[in-house]
Amino acid sequence: MAKTSILNIRIDPETKAGAELLFSRFGITVTDAVNMFLHQSLLVGGLPFELKQPRYNADTEAAMQEARDIITGKVQAKVYHSVAEMNADDDADPDEE
Repeated sequence: MAKTSILNIRIDPETKAGAELLFSRFGITVTDAVNMFLHQSLLVGGLPFELKQPRYNADTEAAMQEARDIITGKVQAKVYHSVAEMNADDDADPDEE
């Protein structure tokens, strides 16, 4: 048997359980997957995938900024007393398609 080294990593339990379930469907263990990742990293001379920051469409970006502004108190959150009132406000919004 080839010599091996122990690699200890910390990961949250839900991620570990999800990874174990996913990899078991391929007939491999998390250890097998980590070994595959490391070998592929050495083969390509870096991470075996492209790193990117997530990009969202303009509407999603605007909604996320509005949420940040509400949280920080820059913008007052709208309050509705009924779904009909909210829908009427949404229908009257000229920025919506």
